[in-house]
Amino acid sequence: MKERIQKIIANVGIASRRAAEEMMLRGEVTVNGKAVTELGTKADPERDHIKVRGKLITGGRGQEKRYYLINKLRGYLSSVADPKQRPLVAHLLPPSARRGLHPVGRLDFNTEGLIILTDDGELTNLITAGGRVEKVYHVKVKGSPTEEQIDRLRRGISIEKSRTAPAQIRLIEKTKEAGNSWYEVILREGKNQQIRRMFDSINHSVVKLRRVRIGHLTEVGLAFGGYRELTPVEVKKFFQAPPSRTHRQPKQPKPHRADIKPPARYRNAKKG
Repeated sequence: MKERIQKIIANVGIASRRAAEEMMLRGEVTVNGKAVTELGTKADPERDHIKVRGKLITGGRGQEKRYYLINKLRGYLSSVADPKQRPLVAHLLPPSARRGLHPVGRLDFNTEGLIILTDDGELTNLITAGGRVEKVYHVKVKGSPTEEQIDRLRRGISIEKSRTAPAQIRLIEKTKEAGNSWYEVILREGKNQQIRRMFDSINHSVVKLRRVRIGHLTEVGLAFGGYRELTPVEVKKFFQAPPSRTHRQPKQPKPHRADIKPPARYRNAKKG
């Protein structure tokens, strides 16, 4: 299916649509080898070879799609490129596996946890579309918010010119050493840095944030900095009806060992 090129670029996480349009106007985007500067131009991400600054982001008709689940570390960028040369989430994969993959959605530079890398635009659109797939986060915040404050966040708050959708929030524990609090937050749609901005609005800033579930995929058995390939059954399940909120978590396939040893702060993440 053909889509506007700036939308395709935004979907693979390179830049916002507006920034993608600026890249097109500067002649940095090509489709099947030809520069495209007209903003209304459409292409098929499944068939056309689209390059941004010489790097292929789509294409490969007839090739089998690839899907990786990564347990992202802090300090990695959820993008396919970075002018500042910061570490990318794809760098947690072996070099031979990175080509043509893009992150599904985003995790902030300082946020850790689960993120999918794939070359399947259809799955990307399904997971990033609001209201379809649950994302579950564990959030450590400064101090102890009142129940009234948490209720306000559950109902939704105004961020800039829009309002956040209702969220499920429950207290996990309060730390003894520093008097901080851990919460589980479940979102079905999200805005840029939404959880951080939500807790900032009640004056309890986020200290640590990690995503522990995407739909039916969990972090169980997947070390920080580790990755594994998704099974065909796991991929297919995303295209079926959304699971109930009381579903049991499936057994996760054995992950690859992480190529890097996680820092000590991750091994004792809930202390303090």
